[in-house]
Formats: sequence, C-alpha cells, structure tokens
Amino acid sequence: MLFTGSEESAAVALVDCNNFYVSCERAFDPSLAHRPVVVLSNNDGCVIARSEEAKQLGIGMGTPFFKCRQQIIRYNIRVFSSNYALYGDMSARVMEILRRFSPHMEEYSIDEAFLECPRTPGSCSAEWALRLRGQVALCTGIPVAVGIASTKTLAKVAARAAKKNPGFAGVCELAAQGDIDSALAGVAVEDVWGIGRRYAGMLRRNGIITARDLTRADDGWVRRSMTVRGLRTVMELRGTSCFGIEDAPPAPRSILSSRSFGSPVGDPAALREALADYISTAAEKLRRRGMLASAMQVFITTGAHGAEPSHSAALTLALPQPLSATPELIRHGLTGFERLYRTGVCYRKAGVVLTALQEARARQPVLFGSSAADERGVRFMKAVDVINARWGCGAVSFAAPSKAARAWRMHRRFMSGRYTTCWSELPLVRA
Repeated sequence: MLFTGSEESAAVALVDCNNFYVSCERAFDPSLAHRPVVVLSNNDGCVIARSEEAKQLGIGMGTPFFKCRQQIIRYNIRVFSSNYALYGDMSARVMEILRRFSPHMEEYSIDEAFLECPRTPGSCSAEWALRLRGQVALCTGIPVAVGIASTKTLAKVAARAAKKNPGFAGVCELAAQGDIDSALAGVAVEDVWGIGRRYAGMLRRNGIITARDLTRADDGWVRRSMTVRGLRTVMELRGTSCFGIEDAPPAPRSILSSRSFGSPVGDPAALREALADYISTAAEKLRRRGMLASAMQVFITTGAHGAEPSHSAALTLALPQPLSATPELIRHGLTGFERLYRTGVCYRKAGVVLTALQEARARQPVLFGSSAADERGVRFMKAVDVINARWGCGAVSFAAPSKAARAWRMHRRFMSGRYTTCWSELPLVRA
C-alpha cells in the first residue's frame, strides 16, 4: 500500500551548506574570500569541491588534477587536499546549531540536513530560516542555503533555487502552486532527488525532460517503470509527503575503511601497517555507533591498470564472537592478510569491511569466557576513544610494527591544518 502522508504535515526545510569543503577552508583563511578555490580527492587525484569563482573558470567536478593544472596556474587558483578531520568536525558543529531550531531533524549527509519547520501560530518559515542562516554563519562561518516546501523532494528543489538565485538571499520557500510549477520546469529530470542515471535516461526517451513533466506522468506507468519508490518521488513533487524525517538514522549494514596508497607498496610489513591503520579507523566507527561486528572482509588489489603484475583478492572471516576491540580485529585481519598477500606484487589499495553488525547492548555473554576480561576490554577501548577524542585522532594507536617508509600514506601536498581537532595545528593570529 502506498503511503501518502498527511495533508496537515508541517513544512520541511532542507539546509544545504554552500560548497562545504571550500567553505570550511575559507572559515579559517579570510584571504580566500572571492578567490577561486578547489579541493582535491584522496591522493590529490580529482577535483571534488569548487568555489563559485572556480566553477566560472570552467573547472569541472571530478576533473583529474593533472588535466586542470595549467588552468590552476594561469588563474592563480588555490588548491587544497581533502582535510577530512576538519570537514567532519565543522559538519558536527553545523548540525549542533541546526538542532536548536527544530525538534525533528535528519542528518542527510555531511553538509545537508532536513528539519521540520516550526508550527507555532504566527510563525513565518522564511523568517525562521533567515535566523537559522545567520546563526550558522555567526558560529561557524559556513554559509548555508535553505529550501522550504511541503515535502522533502520539493525542499531539495527549493534549496537548489536558493543557491542559484542571489535574489533569494539564501532562502527559498515553495508554497504557491505557481511557484512550484515554475521551479520544477527549471529542473532537469536527472537532477531530481532519487532519480538515478538509468531512470533519467529512460524518462528522457519517453519525453519526460523536466521535473514538471514528471509530475504529469501517469501513475500506473510510473509504478510499472520505476517501482513504488519512483511513484512516491512523483507524489512528493506534486506536494504529497511520502518520505518522513528520520530522527534516528538507520543502522549501517557494514563499515568500510579503505584508501588508495600514495605509491605502490610491495613490502608486506608496510602493507600490514596500512591495514592495521584502516582496521583501527573502522573499529572506532563501530564503537561510536554502539555496534559489534561478527565478520570482516579484508582485501588488497593492484588495480586494473599498469604494466606490473596484477592481483586482487578478498577474504571474509567469521569472527569467533562479535567484536569491537581494535587489537582483536587487527589480529584477525592480519591473519587474513597473510593468506592474500603475494610476494613480488606491488599493491595500490587495501581495506577492510566490517559486516554482520549488531547492537553492542544486545550482545550475549560467552558461555565459557571471562566476563571480567570482557569488561576490562570494553573499559580499555572506551579510555582509548576518550583520549583520541580529547587529544586528536591517533594520540593512541594500534599498528603492526614496520621500519619501512610509509609509502602507503595518502599524498596530501596541499593539506591545511586540522584547526579544530589538533592542538599543534591551531591557527595563529597575528596582530
């Protein structure tokens, strides 16, 4: 049965940070204002964030760094490596402020959140959104756009308009049907939230080019062609709420930690060290979410390109009991690595996937184990997490010992400081 929501549902706001990675860099360096800026992906490979000035210079999203190097030099574009510690912490600060403005909020991504607009008599959603924007800018320096509508999908459209039209001052509310139709006419069908590339191609072949065209499609045809999920998207575009705000995010099915190496690595000691580092990251995420893993997959690969010998392999390990302790997970992961590694092969990537997750509070005690030892292990890992949260990631770490140079570390030649999470990298202010 298709859920159609309630006609008395409160309006929904989508808060979207403008060019988030770039905005995080600008928040700590005023000289970057009005200057073209780009942020690169892992190992400084591709452009993953651009300021408006960089977009106007023709720097495309996903462009390999080496292909746009001449443009960067010619136009004096500032370049930054991805600073995930900074971006993650700034995201948390933005989300903390947003929670003050609504009792119901869904963190949709690192730079987006859905909020329920206030229902108090006489309240104005647009004025509420302007106060919200001002508070976020004051406390974090991050500019945001706010889209307000009767459904989440329309709120996405409204936020897009708020970003693109300077006359909206960062806030767009779609309430009147005429305004909604006009906005939908300017949105390509492939840009509708929830419409993937495959569906977009099919819709275009059937003459559906814009979001407004999609609202006029036959319900039966949409359901047959795009399943119930697609029909719900269409109904949301028509103003009927089908996707509610999820206050609690769904539990993850798996946790992945993986990186491409800065340089190909053939030394098994260096590979063990890299894998131990990735397992530590995954284990910390696991504990933060209050979960345990019953299985883990370890993988290494040379990639599909290059003239060197190629090898890709993965191994799934069933753990003896659900775990979240970093040392135990590293021990099992390195055991799997020994079965995968081939002498003489230089690998470009390794990683781990923790699977078969369950809530830690639902864990059953081991029949023949020591509950005291288990409790000591839990307290120990809590202490490690507290220290790392206080003094920065890696203050206490677990690693397979290696005397080799860390060629596996990502290339970050243009890295800014971890200004909010590392004492030694606090920004300096000169009078």
